[in-house]
Amino acid sequence: MITTMQLTGKITRETLMPLEAYAKWRKVHKPEVIAHRKLRTVHLGEHLTVQFESELSMRYQIQEMLRIEKIFEEEGIQDEIDAYAPLVPDGTNWKATLMIEYPDVNERRRELARLIGIEDRMFVEVEGHGRVYAVADEDLDRETEDKTAAVHFLRFEFTPAMRAAIKAGAGVKLGCDHTNYPAHVQIPPETLASLAGDLRD
Repeated sequence: MITTMQLTGKITRETLMPLEAYAKWRKVHKPEVIAHRKLRTVHLGEHLTVQFESELSMRYQIQEMLRIEKIFEEEGIQDEIDAYAPLVPDGTNWKATLMIEYPDVNERRRELARLIGIEDRMFVEVEGHGRVYAVADEDLDRETEDKTAAVHFLRFEFTPAMRAAIKAGAGVKLGCDHTNYPAHVQIPPETLASLAGDLRD
């Protein structure tokens, strides 16, 4: 029986913990996962949050869903893996969840209408290289004619030269050039160090 969270490079049913083992692991290790997720979170202006995902964050998400929903049948477990495993970066990219956050419900409705297409205007810019725009929502379209969704899934795909530059310590900006939300920020060094670990040569 698996009694700890193992990073194996691929999330499968066999590498997940049974519910009982996970409940014990969670009591001890939840603060570490929260710290890991916080480290990999970048705020872009007041209303956009980008959570860069990892195998650890997605394993934790899957295990949490299994725990909350008390799922132990093989089919149900596989459904959760199919939903979240595609968000694990696979060596040439960063994958992220984009959250558009407006606490006031009326303001949120208005801004989501103004921000249609924002997911396609998110970019990462490695020092000395051109912008890499996000490939957004590959699982399904999250936008209607009237508004964009409050949550999107992004993939930033890098060339070998960009990956090498990031691993060598180049600065990286995260930005958005949507007409109604122009913003960019330098990714902090400690966050960048964690993200560089997602990339292979």
